[in-house]
Amino acid sequence: MSLKVVIGNGPAGAATARLLAQQGHTVRVITRTGRSPEPGIEHIALDAADPRRLTDAVRGADALYHCAAPPYHRWAAQWPPLVSSVCAAAEETGAVLVLLGNLYGYGPVDGPLTEDLPLAATGPKGRVRAAGWEQARDLHRQGRVKAVEVRASDFFGPGVTDGGHLAARVVPRLLRGKPVSVLGDPDAPHSWTYLPDVARALTEVAGEERAWGRAWHVPTGPALSTREMTGRLATEAGTAPVTVRALPPAVLGALSLVSPLIRELKEIRYQFDRPFVVDSSVYEAEFTVRATPLDEQVKATVDWWRERSGATG
Repeated sequence: MSLKVVIGNGPAGAATARLLAQQGHTVRVITRTGRSPEPGIEHIALDAADPRRLTDAVRGADALYHCAAPPYHRWAAQWPPLVSSVCAAAEETGAVLVLLGNLYGYGPVDGPLTEDLPLAATGPKGRVRAAGWEQARDLHRQGRVKAVEVRASDFFGPGVTDGGHLAARVVPRLLRGKPVSVLGDPDAPHSWTYLPDVARALTEVAGEERAWGRAWHVPTGPALSTREMTGRLATEAGTAPVTVRALPPAVLGALSLVSPLIRELKEIRYQFDRPFVVDSSVYEAEFTVRATPLDEQVKATVDWWRERSGATG
């Protein structure tokens, strides 16, 4: 098997690294702080925005998975140099560059989200994510790198503890049978991408040359509203029914005064105020990964959170 390098050890990076190790590959994970090694996984501490050091760490790898992200409120300043460094490392070493993307770059649209939509975001976070992919895509078209992007909707599942709409804001409360307050309209259809499916798609496209040079949507199940998803999770947890209500604008405004994360969420409120539906049929027509059945997603998520809650008291 071969050497794979994963940048970032958040939920997606960690899941991807572990899946690659399970497949028998040698895996190197790069983060700012590093951590103790895991079976089949080496952890290295370095700043991935430093192209020289990153390139040295990637040498010998045949695939480079970019799963890292700066703090949410620093994307505009820190994302461009990070992407430039990753592209430079891929160009120098010849490793296939697999970017984990999101759906911000499309901006508000009417109807399902498909990969052929223009990247027409108007907010700074959407623009910077779109520009990062366009940079890698242009280098691919010039024959300087081999690049592909895999885009996920809000992901959830084992290992997702923050950032995900169904993580810190929903699951811990419903496990205790407490009311849940959510961003936007709780009855608007919304696509939720299961974290293990993200990892499986990332690893699949790296080895498929016909996938390179474009973006793909992670296989994602049918859209369900936040209320419906909360209900499914609560039923699995045995705490249904759980009250689900929209976070009042006044409360959101007050929280934004003290929380940079909440303040930055204003840019993507449209994703929760109206239908936000991902179409992943193009990926499914070309490759083998499929969305995990919803019942399995829900059970694994509840089981993981219960185990975590028990471990932390």
